[in-house]
Amino acid sequence: MASPGQPVPNLLFGAVQYLLLQGKGERLQAYYPGLVEQPLDIRASYTCFRTFVLQHREKIISILQSKRVQTNEVRRCAYLYPVFCSIYDKMQRPLALIELGTSAGLQLLWDRYGYAYGQNERYGGADSKVLLQSEIRGQRQPLLLPQSPPVVYRMGVDLHVNDVRHPEDYLWLRSLIWPGHHDRVATFEHAVDALKLQSDVQFMEGDGTVLLPDIAAEIPEEAVICVFHTHVANQMPEESKHRLLHHLEEISRRRDVIHVYNNMWDGDLHIDYYAGGQSSGQTVARTDGHARWFEWLGKRSRELKKRQPDLA
Repeated sequence: MASPGQPVPNLLFGAVQYLLLQGKGERLQAYYPGLVEQPLDIRASYTCFRTFVLQHREKIISILQSKRVQTNEVRRCAYLYPVFCSIYDKMQRPLALIELGTSAGLQLLWDRYGYAYGQNERYGGADSKVLLQSEIRGQRQPLLLPQSPPVVYRMGVDLHVNDVRHPEDYLWLRSLIWPGHHDRVATFEHAVDALKLQSDVQFMEGDGTVLLPDIAAEIPEEAVICVFHTHVANQMPEESKHRLLHHLEEISRRRDVIHVYNNMWDGDLHIDYYAGGQSSGQTVARTDGHARWFEWLGKRSRELKKRQPDLA
């Protein structure tokens, strides 16, 4: 019914909320925080939920067949920020971003957002309306640059790119945010507003693991290529994962390339440095799915220089 690799429960709940946000199902809406001011007890919602699904069976099946789980969880940029700070501190060159599974591209603007990690300091975009807050757990602290590293190129690739200027795409992404997560909704809306003001974000539809070499060939030599994706690889076929790694190795025979990812083989966050067809990697963080917290495992990039090959 759903596309291969798609998490059906997420699709189903997203499809139901998608219809509710269009004004359907007033009885079921009464259980949804965010749709009503005083929602009914969710524990009593099953009968109403089941009735709604059966009544809208054909429409829901159509959504399951045509839509994908492409949650643009903006707060994940809170753990990407120290990763890109580390990369820039090591390489001392501007960054060129290629995001696989970009959805609407909201994470491509990580350098425009502001960040707070439980202290008084604010990092990144000082004037941004998007302020992402996350808790850093554990004994190690990442390198957090006061100002965002320079980004000179942004490309988002997805099998289906969501255009947030299009009401249907916007509503679908909004539907994937869990009921009651008001802070996530507010952050999403602010990030959408920020994206609408940008003109330097490019998009391409297709399989990023196939298109990567052609995209990389367009990037200026003075920039460091950073290929990244979060909570996407779990939906990739094994063939696509291996093709991605092969292309990264081949690109690195001509220039440096860095791969930032999770959910390829495990849920942790990784950085792999590629140069001369060889790679060296590090597990840098354990992360909450919605980035409410992360535990930093990697050493600061200045210490990493003793362990990683010189890619400059």
